Amino acid sequence: MATKTLGTNGQTTLTAMPFGTDVSIADIAAIQLKILNDLINGNPVYPGAWANTGLLYVPNRGLLAARPGDYVGVDATGWPILVSKLAAASASWVHT
Repeated sequence: MATKTLGTNGQTTLTAMPFGTDVSIADIAAIQLKILNDLINGNPVYPGAWANTGLLYVPNRGLLAARPGDYVGVDATGWPILVSKLAAASASWVHT
């Protein structure tokens, strides 16, 4: 199997925010409500998917720890994406 490339179809297709000490509960809730369960028809919201502790529960996959400066995003299907602070600062990622 050969490697492939992966990317979004535009720089505004993900809803995201950087994680840090100044993040509000309302901002975390806004992202959390977009994270959906991909294994259930109708894709209901995956409860408790992200918390102000930085723990990101990827539906049916496991747990990731967001560190200050990391970006947590959600695509149009409700899938969460964690981008490290270092990667987010590189030319590979564009954010506003």
